[in-house]
Amino acid sequence: MSQLSNEVTKEQLIADFNVVVADAEALLKATANQGGEKLAEVRARAEESLKVAKTRLLQAQDALIAKTREAAKATDEYVHEKPWNAVGVAAGIGLLIGFLLGRR
Repeated sequence: MSQLSNEVTKEQLIADFNVVVADAEALLKATANQGGEKLAEVRARAEESLKVAKTRLLQAQDALIAKTREAAKATDEYVHEKPWNAVGVAAGIGLLIGFLLGRR
């Protein structure tokens, strides 16, 4: 798996997890008026699990943002250090894309 697809997968996972957390919170709020000791116990465990999940999600999101910034900084430094190499790579990619689009 390439690094780019790995990053996209992480972003999708974070987005999907945010949806799950929001849905779980809505479910907990909707059942807040329901009685019963067993339900209260389950709700308390679910709330604790959500707290832990949110913390981990924020950590994963922060790590992803940090890695993205590092990659952008490394790219910026490389382009400033070796501008002609960057132009050559960009031209090569442009030619490849043009060739592939031209074949259709």
